[in-house]
Amino acid sequence: MSAAYPRIVPELPPLRHLAAADVEAAMPPLEERLVLAERTLTALVADAELPAKIGVHPRSPASFGHAMPAYLRGSDPDGADDLLGMKWVVGFPANGVLGLPAISALVLLDDARTGLPTAILDGAPITAARTAAVSGVAIRHFAPRIAGRAPRVALVGAGVQGRSHVPVIGHLLPGAELHIHDRQRERADALVMLARATAGIGLAFAEPSARWAIEEADVVVTAVSFGPERQVMPNEWLAPDALVVAVDYAMMAAAEVARDAALFIVDERGQFLANRDAGSFDGYPDPAATLGEAILAGTPRPLGGRVLVTHLGVGLADVIFGDAILRVAAERGIGTLLPR
Repeated sequence: MSAAYPRIVPELPPLRHLAAADVEAAMPPLEERLVLAERTLTALVADAELPAKIGVHPRSPASFGHAMPAYLRGSDPDGADDLLGMKWVVGFPANGVLGLPAISALVLLDDARTGLPTAILDGAPITAARTAAVSGVAIRHFAPRIAGRAPRVALVGAGVQGRSHVPVIGHLLPGAELHIHDRQRERADALVMLARATAGIGLAFAEPSARWAIEEADVVVTAVSFGPERQVMPNEWLAPDALVVAVDYAMMAAAEVARDAALFIVDERGQFLANRDAGSFDGYPDPAATLGEAILAGTPRPLGGRVLVTHLGVGLADVIFGDAILRVAAERGIGTLLPR
């Protein structure tokens, strides 16, 4: 009989857990976040594999759980720079009355060559940062040119997404006059105080209605919570050449805004069409392009008319941001190494 030899088990890579504070400590600076967002959008055109969000809907009204897997093929033929991961995001709008966050999320990262998990990250700060950065890419490429005065910006929604957009607006539209509306006036007032202390923001005001904030704005960012009322913002509220960046599906922008826009683009076509088929974008036309397609093609802003950019959020953005955050965390020793 042959002697029995112990099986040699290779050492597994560390599994790092990053809580929300760890994620924020390792978050790349703002300009780098804009670069990561543009990388995400252009990668969606040819180099990425991701399905539309896979969803379930628990009992709580308007609640959801979405799985958002993504794979990015890198340039190394051995797959050394490939990225693989998923975000699991859950929304419970009714949590507000309990004093709990309405949105919570986790980002799972894997080694793309072995499939072994490498990190678990709190997804809330990643979601906020990458969403605002994608909006920033849209603003950088498609905001109208303003001469002789400060840009006027409307921000509808003063929650987590509203807060994350303020520094992006200040960075890309220096001197901006920011008009903020939220259904809860105290949230709008609090964000106004934050905006006044944010680099690049010239003036900030809380407005009593969404329409008051939006009228005459050069750039409109809508980031309201999901609810029963949809498509409440018609063309007549908007300046003729406004850029509208919608991060709240069709909660604010009416279908006529998309139909009549000089340019209507989305972050990822398949996901938009799947959601339109499910009833989230009733009356919306097909988009002219995705943001990534427009960037790669050098599509200019139309000489006249409105631009609507609707971005629903893609898991690839969370994976790309998560990878950048994980690299910083590993270098600085941030987070907790979990036992296998």
